[in-house]
Amino acid sequence: MIKAADLTKSFDDVEVLKGINLNISKGEIVSIVGASGAGKTTLLQVLGTLSRPDSGKIEINNININTLNEKELSEF
Repeated sequence: MIKAADLTKSFDDVEVLKGINLNISKGEIVSIVGASGAGKTTLLQVLGTLSRPDSGKIEINNININTLNEKELSEF
């Protein structure tokens, strides 16, 4: 399961992710759609641990990935 609560991510003065909330259950199929520049890739990078959100919480299989250090993230 993937849970995200109140995710935000900005680049300079551009707020790309603004309070994103989602719950994805095991086996569930999800599409992320939106206009160019809407933050789809940024969301996937944050959920895939390639980038950290500025704020908010992410849990993957009941593990709070916000608390993992860089080494733990690379092994995750």
